[in-house]
Parts: sequence; structure tokens; C-alpha cells
Amino acid sequence: MSTGFDASTTAIDDISGDYTIDVTHSRLGFVARHAMVTKVRGQFGSFDGTAHIDEADPSASKVDISIDVASIDSGTADRDGHLRSGDFFDVETYPKLTFSSTDVTRDRTTWTITGDLTIKDVTKPVTIAFEQTGSARDPFGNVRVGFEGETTVNRKEWGLTWNAGLETGGVLVSDKIKLEFDVSAIRNA
Repeated sequence: MSTGFDASTTAIDDISGDYTIDVTHSRLGFVARHAMVTKVRGQFGSFDGTAHIDEADPSASKVDISIDVASIDSGTADRDGHLRSGDFFDVETYPKLTFSSTDVTRDRTTWTITGDLTIKDVTKPVTIAFEQTGSARDPFGNVRVGFEGETTVNRKEWGLTWNAGLETGGVLVSDKIKLEFDVSAIRNA
């Protein structure tokens, strides 16, 4: 299946090691349905994360991510302000959104990561399947690995319950939100 992109590379056979997420070359995004007719996409611009990858024993792998919720960007300042407010994320009270893995498994190039997602003061488990997209040695001598993943969650489970009904039936904002991850991580020196 052609994706339209150049083929990925494999610079190293064993990607085991400790990594730091390269924020400038990664995207932590989301997709919500708006007014039951279209999708609104957004992302968080400020976050940090680390990963310990163990190919021989994937269960010994670990991922931790912390997101600055105020960095939310859906392309519209008014909507972003509403998302930061008490109706949604309440960033004044809850400035961080976190994910910490509790279990990691691997089937060839697919890594399945289960962990605790904390939004506001609610922590619930989520499972995300990540496709290992390659490894490279960049022009600066860094070893990089790439992963892409997504999962769908019900925002109401984390207390993100604001909505408005439509005259035609349905609601303004979908309960189900797709979380998208495009991650480039650099092996620590």
C-alpha cells in the first residue's frame, strides 16, 4: 500500500535504549466531530516525553508524556479559549495532561502501549497501537526512531462533558475523540 511518502529507513536493527521525544518533529493531535457534519483537528504545541525501549523484553519498555494543555491549537483562537476554560480542560486548575505506560507488548513492528491517561483530576487506562515507522541517523549524528499511533476515547470519561444540542438533533461536539500520535524520538547520548 502506497502512502505517497518516501519509504522509511532502518538505520539500526535493535532500537533498544533511552529516548527523548523530539517535540519539533512530533505531533500529538486530536480529531473531534463538530455539529455532526465535519471533523475539527487540533494539536498540542508544548509537551515533553521520554521512552525506554527494550526490544528483547518489550514489557520492560516505558513511556511517559506530559502535555501543557494551554498549548492546545485547533486553528481558531475563540475555540481554543473555550477549550482552555472551565467548560473543558480548565487549564488554570489542571495545566498538565499526562500519559504513563503500564504495559507494553510488541508484534513485529506494532507496539501496543497501555497506560494511564490523566486529564484534569481523572485517570483512566487507554491502549494505543503504534506502528514503528523506521529508524535513522540524522545529519547531526542522532539516532532517531519513529512511531505513529492512534486511539479513540470518550471525552466524558475524563469529565469533559460540555456540549450543546442542535435543533436538528445531535450535539455540537462529539463524545468520541480520536487521539493521534506522530512521534520522532532521539536516543539519549
